[in-house]
Amino acid sequence: MCKNMDWSPFPSHPTIASSKRRHRLKHYKVQIFRLSRKRWEENMKKDMELMNLKLYLENQSIIEENEKLRKKASLLQQENLALMSEYQKKFPHLDRFSTTLLLLLQQKH
Repeated sequence: MCKNMDWSPFPSHPTIASSKRRHRLKHYKVQIFRLSRKRWEENMKKDMELMNLKLYLENQSIIEENEKLRKKASLLQQENLALMSEYQKKFPHLDRFSTTLLLLLQQKH
């Protein structure tokens, strides 16, 4: 009888062999695509996290600078009010607009 245990009705038919090879190749390509996509997604996630961290740090820096500028503006406003008060004491006959105008003119010189 038949001693070959791997007997098939089409032992070396080229169409079936190439079909299996194509199927394996296609399956392998899909696996590679999935791995590539997974790596790409992981890289994108890392890139996004890094970008998010950089933006967060930049935002914190802007917030700190903004706070410094607010304090500086507050001090300048207090100084301005003190100067206005001083000028109004020196020149009581001038109204607020005239005092402001006088201050501006003196700053130019």
